[in-house]
Amino acid sequence: MRIFRAALVTAILSLVTVSGLCAGDQESITVSGWQETQTVRPVLSAYTFEGGTAHMADTYLTPLHYNGWHVGFMYERMQAMAFSPERWMMQLSGRLIADHGENMSRNAVMWNLELEAAWTMMRRWNISIGAGRNLTLGIGPGTSLRAGALYMARNGNNPASAKGAWTVGANAYAAYNMRIGRLPVALRYECRLPVTGVFFAPQYGELYYEIWLGNTHGLARPAWWGNYFRMDNMLTADLRLGGTSIRLGYHADIISTKASHIVSRRITHAFMLGVATEWISLSHRHKLSDDARIIPALY
Repeated sequence: MRIFRAALVTAILSLVTVSGLCAGDQESITVSGWQETQTVRPVLSAYTFEGGTAHMADTYLTPLHYNGWHVGFMYERMQAMAFSPERWMMQLSGRLIADHGENMSRNAVMWNLELEAAWTMMRRWNISIGAGRNLTLGIGPGTSLRAGALYMARNGNNPASAKGAWTVGANAYAAYNMRIGRLPVALRYECRLPVTGVFFAPQYGELYYEIWLGNTHGLARPAWWGNYFRMDNMLTADLRLGGTSIRLGYHADIISTKASHIVSRRITHAFMLGVATEWISLSHRHKLSDDARIIPALY
C-alpha cells in the first residue's frame, strides 16, 4: 500500500509539473530528456488611413449618381494559428469609412458612413525563391459584418437609406518578401469575395416609418452573386524599418446590391498610408529561448 501511495504521489507531481511546462503555446517542454522547440507567433498590427474618390448610387433615394471623396481608417491584426502555425494564419480587421458626393448639377449632396468588422483564416504555402526573397500564397474562408447608412438632406420625408449585411466568402492573398538595397520590403495583394449571407433591403417605396410601426416582413434577404456582389481589393507595400514598417498601398472596393427593384452601388478608389508593427507577447516569468522557432504571419 505504501508503494502504491508513493507511486500515486509521484505520478500526480509529474503530471502537475508537465502541465505547468505545457501552459502557453510559446513555452519549451522538457520531459525525460526530450525537448520541444519553443514556438513563437508574432502579431502583426497595422493602422492605416486612406483617402480617394467615391462613386455612389442608390435608387431608394435618387436615380442620380453622386461622385466625390472617400476617407477611411483601418485596423488589421495578423497572426499564425496555434494549431498549425506553418500552414494556417488568421486575420482580424476593422474599418470605418466616410464618403461625400455631389450630383452632376452640384445642387445636392449625399453622405455615406459605414463600419465593418471581418475575420479570416487562410491556408498558406511558402515558396522559397532565393536569399532574402520568398513568395507566400494563401486562401481560406472569411466572414464580415458591415452596417451603415446613406443620407440626403434634400429628401425631407425619407432622407436615409440604411445598409447592413453579414456575409461569408473566400479570401486570398499573395505576399512577396524582397529587398530594395538593404531595405526589406513586403509586397501583398489581397482580395475578398463574399459568396453568401444576408443583407438588409426594404421594399420599393417602403418608408422607415412603416418599418418602425412593425412592417418588418422581408427585410432580410439571402445574399448571392445575383443580388449582392462585392470585390474588395488591396495592394500594400510594407517598408520594414526594424520592428516598425511604413505601409503604402492602394485600396479598391466595389459593392453592388439589387432587391425589390432598388439598386445600390458604391465604388471607391483610395491610396493608403499607415504604420505596421510586429510584436511578441511573452510572460514576464519566461524568456525567449535562443533556439526559438519564430513563425511570422506575413514577413
